Amino acid sequence: MDELRKTLLLREVIRTDPMGTPCSPVVRVAALAVLRNPLAGQVFEDLTPLFALGADAGALLAAEAVAALGAPAVSYGKAALVGVAGDMEHGGAVVHPRLGAPMRAASEGGAAVIPSNVKLAAMGTAIDLPLGHKDDAWSFDHFDTMTVSVPDGPRPDEIVLALAYATAGRPKPRCPKGG
Repeated sequence: MDELRKTLLLREVIRTDPMGTPCSPVVRVAALAVLRNPLAGQVFEDLTPLFALGADAGALLAAEAVAALGAPAVSYGKAALVGVAGDMEHGGAVVHPRLGAPMRAASEGGAAVIPSNVKLAAMGTAIDLPLGHKDDAWSFDHFDTMTVSVPDGPRPDEIVLALAYATAGRPKPRCPKGG
């Protein structure tokens, strides 16, 4: 993949609840790719080239993330940071049309919509990577966030693609299921 500059992998293990009481470990893994944006600096109606970029990079990242998780994925999420020479729609084109299929395949299914976030950003900007249960969109216990960033990305002509998986929801959730 010519557009790929680098990848990053972050594995987090939460071992206590918010009060410091030991709990069953919650493992969250974020995988990020820094990609050259072939549409940066231009306005295109057809964003198709970015659909394939999201699918290809997503397949690579999803496999790495799920392998690092060390247990079945229960939650997932995706996000993109678009460098300032790009357009917010470039991020949407990377995360929406074709990224879901490789993410679901890596996690052995997933009936729920994959939560997402996209924003324009300068290098080093953090993004909140939302997580939600992969099969139950109404599982409030699994609404969570990982905040991630790349110190040297995105450059103005790049996109940082981020996806995450978790083995469980938040430690000691206390919000009832509603509707």
